[in-house]
Amino acid sequence: MEIKITDLEKIVKPEMPLFEIFLRGVILYFLILLILRFLPRRTTGELGAMDLVFILLLTEAASHAMGDFTSLGDGVIMLLVFILCNYGVNQLTYHVKFFQNIFEHPPVQIIKNGKILHRNMRKELLTQDELMANLRENGIEKLTDVKNAFVESEGNISFVKWEKEAHDNPSIKRN
Repeated sequence: MEIKITDLEKIVKPEMPLFEIFLRGVILYFLILLILRFLPRRTTGELGAMDLVFILLLTEAASHAMGDFTSLGDGVIMLLVFILCNYGVNQLTYHVKFFQNIFEHPPVQIIKNGKILHRNMRKELLTQDELMANLRENGIEKLTDVKNAFVESEGNISFVKWEKEAHDNPSIKRN
């Protein structure tokens, strides 16, 4: 089978105008990112929302570029648009607090001073059984050992244990 130069041009040359590809990519990126922003954190798992959007869109663009209905050029341009959007959003959320508040979940406290905050657990769709499983995964045997706990922006749970007295724990340095 012989491949001609004209065949390669059909494969590589974008079928859509560049601005349309760019606009579609930007709209799709931010639409999915905003949808994920309002889902409970556990839905996205350990990945941050921006990471999940980026991975989903990269695979989608790559699959379209490999298919017969879109040129390789369209797919490559769309990949570059997604990479540019992801880089831009990461830069904005790092440098500008306003954008960090828009695109990243703040931590939600689910245990405060040893008491479970049931309202916050309901907001995060987190059951007590799941909380207990997370305790065990973190090597914590009893809920009473935990002073504070937070559902972090990526969906994982962090625990702060009650502090023991300095004389009970030689690893605590005294000033």
